[in-house]
Amino acid sequence: MSTTTPPTQEQRLLIIDDDEMFCHVLSRALTRRGYQVSVAHDADQALTLAASETPTMATLDLKLEQSSGLKLLPELLAVSPKCRVVVLTGYSSIATAVEAIKLGAVNYLCKPADADDVLSAFERQEGDPNTEVADNPPSVNRITWEHIQKVLQEHDGNISATARALGMHRRTLQRKLQKRPVRR
Repeated sequence: MSTTTPPTQEQRLLIIDDDEMFCHVLSRALTRRGYQVSVAHDADQALTLAASETPTMATLDLKLEQSSGLKLLPELLAVSPKCRVVVLTGYSSIATAVEAIKLGAVNYLCKPADADDVLSAFERQEGDPNTEVADNPPSVNRITWEHIQKVLQEHDGNISATARALGMHRRTLQRKLQKRPVRR
């Protein structure tokens, strides 16, 4: 059962994700909790819905099929400045988390995340100084993954420019990017 605060009548939530099944499941769970939910599967659809429905909250997938959630975030906030955005991703990295917060997201969650996780992310107003610091440092593979993500972000998602900056072949970089992020 959810321990989050029930929604007010004016809480409209926009889910922006290209994974239709994830959108369906999350939308259904949030609708059951009393939220007015809209779903967008790409940037254009998201901006159109944000302009017409003025959501108070939005979840934004970091890696949309045709664009980056980081590129969409400032545009979304320009259209709907009072919207609180939580970035969701299956491709988390420190670099993208920092950039998402700098660009205006209120929180950043790694997938898989359920409705309770999402609602908790919206409710958290401040950092938690009691968050435990991991005893084990990240693995070399994880550090490599995060470095690639950082360089990719610096090159606005351009694979060729990122490959050149990393000194690797573009196809090698593409293969690495197709894999899931390495666990810590």
